[in-house]
Amino acid sequence: MELNFKKLNGLLPCVVQDAQTDKVLMLGFMNEEAWQRTQKEKRITFFSRSRQRLWTKGESSGHYLEMINAIADCDGDTLLIKAKPKGPVCHTGADTCFQEKNQVTGLEFLEAIILDRKKNPKEGSYTNHLLSGSVNKVAQKVGEEAVELVIEAKDRDTERFLNEAADLMYHFLVLLAHKGHTLKEVTQVLHHRHKA
Repeated sequence: MELNFKKLNGLLPCVVQDAQTDKVLMLGFMNEEAWQRTQKEKRITFFSRSRQRLWTKGESSGHYLEMINAIADCDGDTLLIKAKPKGPVCHTGADTCFQEKNQVTGLEFLEAIILDRKKNPKEGSYTNHLLSGSVNKVAQKVGEEAVELVIEAKDRDTERFLNEAADLMYHFLVLLAHKGHTLKEVTQVLHHRHKA
């Protein structure tokens, strides 16, 4: 990737985006040295215009930004870096420098809870009960919920239909976690099919 550091007196604007949620976390500036250090250490380092020195995001708070990948814009004078934050990004303690919550949404939100239960079991958790059992039991639950959804689809009770749909989605995500797979892998298959 060719970068043009000449346009802004040796600096590039750098937009940092969460690699998982796609939420914009912050904007900083890099000179060539900051970019080289970021590539080498995989921790995002900027050039402070006010202090006139390099600073690694999180060097005082411990809330580093781990670089996942980076792309340049069409002119090579702006960077978009996908990162994994190790805590709040803003110096105010907020998730982002734009005062937005940085959390997964949609089914990924539920998947994150299930994966957290897998890593950090919680006593009395139904999710942990399923995850600690056999994969056959979880697969059987997915089948049962699918049948219940089909039955509710024939009726006109919207609330019951949506509840059965939610049950099916939940058990499907537990099955994916039990098998060591993610929703992203499934959506990649769907995207690939769409392109074909």
